[in-house]
Amino acid sequence: MFTLRLALTLLIAALAAALIAPLVAPALASAGLHFPFPRIFDRVVMVALAVAIWWESGKLDLMRRQRAGFAKPRTSLRPAGLGLAAGAAAIAILWGLAWLVAPPGASSEPAPSLIMTVAASLVPALTIAVIEEGFFRAFLLSGMAEDFGTSAALIASSAVYAAAHLVRSPKRFEVAAFQPMVGLHTLGSSLSQLGHPHEAAPGLLGLFLLGLVLGIGFLQTRRVYFSIGLHASLVMGAKTFRKLAPGAQSAPGWLTGYGNPPLISGLAAWVITIVLLVVVRLTWRGNRAVQDGQSAV
Repeated sequence: MFTLRLALTLLIAALAAALIAPLVAPALASAGLHFPFPRIFDRVVMVALAVAIWWESGKLDLMRRQRAGFAKPRTSLRPAGLGLAAGAAAIAILWGLAWLVAPPGASSEPAPSLIMTVAASLVPALTIAVIEEGFFRAFLLSGMAEDFGTSAALIASSAVYAAAHLVRSPKRFEVAAFQPMVGLHTLGSSLSQLGHPHEAAPGLLGLFLLGLVLGIGFLQTRRVYFSIGLHASLVMGAKTFRKLAPGAQSAPGWLTGYGNPPLISGLAAWVITIVLLVVVRLTWRGNRAVQDGQSAV
């Protein structure tokens, strides 16, 4: 069973990273490289997860799922462009709301600076979108669909997508000497954030809704390209909003978000995401039924 095997693989990799990270931190410190331990821990976890999934790639059918999800790139410019346009429209609405609630005298960046900031965020946004859509949609969603069917897989993978973005260590500290338990403590504190519903709920809700939109786009096109375009444009908007939108620093929580991550944890983003969900469903209705996605993933 794909889901059980993947869950065990990720659990073993996370525990291994918690034991390896306390060795990496003092080694870096002795070399004169000083980084907060949570940052080191996150990087070690990412590497451990990648290695573990690759080790189990045959049994998890990794390559077949990736080939299916990323198939026919030359004929996928239209869905990718639609995704970019949909995300850009969502961010434009948030910008418009920021302008409406901005205090008198608030200003945004000049046009040249704005263009440079947006351009600088393009490559990181595309990188994040390709990696996350390759994992959460082409790999996780398609595998879970074989276990549970598309509807249950869509909901479950969206919940995993939301939770994964909130699993971060809340403290910043350095480790210069070997402390064998610090990795396990950091892993525990990272997971404990999900145990505070009042703080975690706004971000979880927004990310869950976004996961549904991205998942439906994948299921109905049977490719990741629409989801990549939408994801990339939303990441670009999120990375530049507070810096570039007029009055964003003093905007109310319903616009900027009630917690972490920003924007997507706010009421305005929830409403826009629900609208996107409906639009995506209607846009691709004539292409392929969602129920047929299980046979292709």
